[in-house]
Formats: sequence, C-alpha cells, structure tokens
Amino acid sequence: MKLEEKLQILRKKNGYSQEQLADKLGTARQTISKWENGLAIPELNGLILLSELYGIPIDRLVKDDDRCNVRLCDHSDRNISEMISFLICAKKNTYAANKNEDVSSRMKSHDFSYCDQGYKYLDSYLGGEKFFGSEVVWHQDDPIWGMNYTGRITGEHFNSDFLKEALLNVPYEIPYRGPEIFAKGDYHYHCRVEGEFIWYQGYEEIFYQEEKIYECCFHGGMIE
Repeated sequence: MKLEEKLQILRKKNGYSQEQLADKLGTARQTISKWENGLAIPELNGLILLSELYGIPIDRLVKDDDRCNVRLCDHSDRNISEMISFLICAKKNTYAANKNEDVSSRMKSHDFSYCDQGYKYLDSYLGGEKFFGSEVVWHQDDPIWGMNYTGRITGEHFNSDFLKEALLNVPYEIPYRGPEIFAKGDYHYHCRVEGEFIWYQGYEEIFYQEEKIYECCFHGGMIE
C-alpha cells in the first residue's frame, strides 16, 4: 500500500476532513491534498505529528510491506464518517425526539433504540433528577462505539424540553450530546469536549438566566 493511500485511510478512519486534519497539524488543506494524491511527501516533522495523532509508529506509515500494513488494512472498513452520520440520525430519532422507546434492558431502565443499514443504537439510562446511562453502537452485531454519561438536575427551573431541543441540534463535529452553545429565552446550554471520536470526554450544563440548573459528564470512544 502506498503512503498516499494510507494517509487517506487513516484520515477517514479517524473522522477528519482534510480541513480538520490540516488544523490539527498546523498546515494548509492544500498540503494534505498533495500528500493524499502523491504530489508531495510529508517531511519528518509532519510524519511525527501524524504518528502521534493516529497512535501508530512511523514505520507503518512509510514502509510499503504487508507486515506493516496488515492491521491498517484489517480495520480500514470502519468508516467513522458513516458511523457519525448514523449516530446523529439515531440521536435525533430517540430520546431527544421522544421516539423509539424500547423495552427495558435492565430493571427500571429507560431504553431507546434505532436501527439502519446494519447499524444499531441503544441508549439506556437509570434515574431521573440524578441519572446514569450509556449509549452503544453496533455494526453487523459487533459493538464498535460507546459512551457513558451521568448527570443531575441542580435547579428548580430545569426544563427537559429545552434539553431535548439542544440534543436535537447535535453537530457532526462533536456528535456526543448537544452543540457547544444553544440558547432559547432564559435558557442557555453549554457543551465542551476534549479528544476525538475514538477517545473523548466532555461536560454539558444548562443555565436558567445566571443560575446553573443542570450538569452532565460523559466519556467514551471506539470499541475493538
């Protein structure tokens, strides 16, 4: 496998556009395009950054032999962009939209499920004002991604409809809960995330005027 082919596979596997990868590496999108079209080769510093970002040794990037490429090829069928698109669709068709509630998978749990084109999503949580839950995505019956979350209501003005409206606006860039900022009237939703789709953690909160009335922590990543 040629270097340019590996670079395309790794970028798509990790859910980056060329613009997003360029921003991560501190270079121009045109540079990424040249690398992936075989018009240029990354310099040593670029190879080091790619190695650190993708968590693979440099020799697997530059060597053109089967022994170095076998793991890369084995996992290249995991299309993270496709997974994110499915996850967003699932979120917009379950808890946030009051749709597709399922039978409880655990005692007193609230479950929501969604399936499409070989993918299955399950959101299962326990509690009310203080809650704990998990989301899992399967592809062809194999678990491939998951997230745990726990939160609590801290103020009397909490409005579940506002939270669900924020969650319906989940963005592709951070497809875990809601957008970085969402506001309506006196309600303000904030979400911040560290990491990437393969390994991340985050925190969301809701304010009514200037009072924090809700908070939730979440973390997760790919399953292999």
